[in-house]
Amino acid sequence: MVTLPDVEWRAKVLTVSDSVDAGSAEDRSGPAVAALLAQSGFSVVEQAGVPDGVEPVAEGLRRLTDGFAGLVVTTGGTGFAPRDLTPEATLRVIDRQAPALAEGMHRSNPKARLSRGIAGTAGRCLVLNLPGSPAAATECLGAVIDLVPHALALLSGEDPHPRHHASGTN
Repeated sequence: MVTLPDVEWRAKVLTVSDSVDAGSAEDRSGPAVAALLAQSGFSVVEQAGVPDGVEPVAEGLRRLTDGFAGLVVTTGGTGFAPRDLTPEATLRVIDRQAPALAEGMHRSNPKARLSRGIAGTAGRCLVLNLPGSPAAATECLGAVIDLVPHALALLSGEDPHPRHHASGTN
């Protein structure tokens, strides 16, 4: 578990799955990710679900990021199956990519390299695509969770390095 500063960081979780959306399967990855976030000091303010596909995922991400400042994670739809289109949908919503965060998640274990998940910013949100397996999703998130507060501080306009600027160095 990562201990975060005494700032309340907020998070939202979007589960991407045709079967969960249809009610024919239980969402196990969304609650696993939400539990890891809560254990790491985040306040999970919303959990939602959408079916696979570019438009449903993009619409869900737009709704979750609109006017929100915090972390938005997706779980599911990052693999090679024909309906795994979460990264494509995410690219329609984010303003800028954060490839090093995605690389960090992909290095969390050998199978994580099969995830096509991306990371990026949408307004004042950090968006992370996680795999759909509960174990893979929590491992990937765990690989970068220590960096998320710093990224969110930067997105909010906070200066996390005031002493460096005061001395004229970056």
